[in-house]
Amino acid sequence: MDFQVVVLAGGNSKSLTPLVSKDVPKPLLPVANHPVLYYVLHQLEESNLKNLIVVVEGEDAGLLVGAWISGTFVDRLHVEIAAVPEDIGTAGALRAISHYLTAKDILAVSGDLVSDVSPGAVAATHRRHDAVVTATLCSVPISGSSELGSSGGKDKTKKPGRYNIIGLDPRKQFLVHIATGAEVEKDTRLQKHLLHAVGQMEIRSDLMDAHMYAFKRSVLQEVLDRKDTFQSLKQDVVPYLVQSQLKSQAVLSGIPQAEEDGNKKVSFPNNQVMVSQILANASTPSFHELYSMDPDGFAQTRKTHKCCAYIASSSSYCVRLNSIQAFMDINRDVTGEADHLLSDNVIGPSPKLGTKTTVLIYMLYTHKVRPYLPMSLGRTTLYAGGRFRNG
Repeated sequence: MDFQVVVLAGGNSKSLTPLVSKDVPKPLLPVANHPVLYYVLHQLEESNLKNLIVVVEGEDAGLLVGAWISGTFVDRLHVEIAAVPEDIGTAGALRAISHYLTAKDILAVSGDLVSDVSPGAVAATHRRHDAVVTATLCSVPISGSSELGSSGGKDKTKKPGRYNIIGLDPRKQFLVHIATGAEVEKDTRLQKHLLHAVGQMEIRSDLMDAHMYAFKRSVLQEVLDRKDTFQSLKQDVVPYLVQSQLKSQAVLSGIPQAEEDGNKKVSFPNNQVMVSQILANASTPSFHELYSMDPDGFAQTRKTHKCCAYIASSSSYCVRLNSIQAFMDINRDVTGEADHLLSDNVIGPSPKLGTKTTVLIYMLYTHKVRPYLPMSLGRTTLYAGGRFRNG
């Protein structure tokens, strides 16, 4: 499968102070008997996605994470670690390494995701629909919204939840509307052209963004290049692609188009799950297929792109370690009801590096080019400093 995987591992997260420190960056924060980054890497390995770029914020954190990976995933993964400046966001991190993304499709996954959702299934769905983006959606925990990073605990009931409003086509394959976080209010607005195109839409507030995305590389790079103010995949890149999917490809090229006049207001009382039968065009199997036909029913060049949704099973475990509460919840879960996430592969006190393990660390700091300084790690060479090497 021609996929390149990027794990956005972060660094010294302020939301996890004092659990994280210079000596224990966020990717190495222990969950049960493994650093949190282990769970993502293990899931990727299980899906046979073994060529990875792990993006870490900060040089020191990059060195620590690289040393841990080379000792843990011996003979199992080929990992390149890119150290980027802190606080540049998920879109900024991909922009920093974009010149080294060469595959047709990119799978970007958060390094703090503890989940049993198969990355391989997400990638296969993306390819099957020839989508520009496929977003992984999981059920919101019954006890509250996981935007706070928590799947349990008493404190959540005292805080207002941050919901996602997700709009899906009748087959629940395509993502046609998304509003997250602060954008979600009692009322939200949908443009007329979207309502006429979709015909029938299911509005959901019981799904959360799992921070696992498959992108068509050419489109992703074009968006990152042209929208240099975009910092977040979730808040900026994905909503932009969803909003523009029914417009001409000229949208992605920066050519302005006439806007639809007027909006249709749809109310979501109390942020509850509801199904909205907005128009009567329920017989159309896919609004993308509708837009690919001319008025006489003859096929023509499609001027739309597809934004897909991979909806994980309601029984799937899916939580991000992005708060102290989430840290406690996940540690409780993976030693209890979600103990299937723990493997039997516990690293012994004296692991040996094999000949098939390769870890390369690249420091991507502007105006900061250093010579390569090889450091011996058994039979594995760890490169620190400088930029990405050619070849």
